Amino acid sequence: MHLERLSLLNFKNYAEAEFIFDERVNCFVGDNGEGKTNLLDAIHYLSMCKSYFNPIDSQNILYEAPFFVVQGRFHRAGGEENIYCGLKRNLKKQFKRNQKEYTRLAEHIGLLPVVMISPSDISLISSGSEDRRKLIDSIISQYDAPYLDNLIRYNQVLTQRNALLKQMSQSRYHDAGALDVWDDQLVELGNQIHEKRKEFLLRFIPIFKNYFNFITDEKERVDLIYQSQLQGKNFAELLADTRGKDQQFHYTTTGIHKDDLVFTIRDFSLKKTGSQGQQKSFLIALKLAQFDFIRIEKKMKPILLLDDIFDKLDLKRVRRIIELVNSDGFGQIFITDAHPERIVSIFSEIKQEVKTFLIKNGSGTDVHAMNAKAPLS
Repeated sequence: MHLERLSLLNFKNYAEAEFIFDERVNCFVGDNGEGKTNLLDAIHYLSMCKSYFNPIDSQNILYEAPFFVVQGRFHRAGGEENIYCGLKRNLKKQFKRNQKEYTRLAEHIGLLPVVMISPSDISLISSGSEDRRKLIDSIISQYDAPYLDNLIRYNQVLTQRNALLKQMSQSRYHDAGALDVWDDQLVELGNQIHEKRKEFLLRFIPIFKNYFNFITDEKERVDLIYQSQLQGKNFAELLADTRGKDQQFHYTTTGIHKDDLVFTIRDFSLKKTGSQGQQKSFLIALKLAQFDFIRIEKKMKPILLLDDIFDKLDLKRVRRIIELVNSDGFGQIFITDAHPERIVSIFSEIKQEVKTFLIKNGSGTDVHAMNAKAPLS
């Protein structure tokens, strides 16, 4: 699978831009703040129906513009896929596949898998458990549609239960029967999600460790530890035991929405003891394992988006990563870098041609490709 063409209109800092890409390696170069990362985010939009960096769709519209449009032409087994994403201010986002609009965006997830590696991934280490749960969910959802459906439904039921808890507090009326209805649904959905997460991590963790060992020459010992309130416990009993606490706090304190993934290096917290280089290597290994897992499950190579991978890594580790992603196990790659000579030098050493685009002028109206490109039709 690869992305052949990309068209942007009023997206982030691009008023209008068009590109045609190479099937293997594409690099966006230019000064910081010119919009290199925004191009990766546009590709992510076409795959995951949302921005990798900003969950508020309207904030991705060019300043004072009334709408944005992102379009892409992909080639995958079975033929061509034309994907359209458009948003007008104060209206619902529109997503189309081959000119047919989706009724549910969840139907699109997994069709065109991508994996993004970005400096912003540091939030997986520095932020709370929500980001780490989202990582697990985003991987499983790209190959397991029922899991995504269950996750969406679980969050809807959770919202309803929390609303009921708040309402009961305000009215000072306890409706045990209504809570039982929501509890039964949470238990059914939560148990299924929990089992899927356990199965996934059992297979995922060895892949992650192999990638980390490759990047670091097996110099450090790392691990991922799954923490869940449901481990070895009955979810229905947990909800019953914490009902009084839930009523006191007006929200559900127990469930798979509290799951976490603990990152360790040499049996200590990565957040507390890992250097910047170790943390970056850990995150890259995590994302490469994500790539490999989806490739195996989907029998398709995801598009790999590498945003500023030189950040906080020595040249030796960067070269090992580039050599790895240039192997036959990987497909189309997009890279951003502020120093074009660095990218050219590394890929020249491994005799891989790179299609390089010079990105300049923050408005996005003057985007030049250093290789020839054809207009979108």
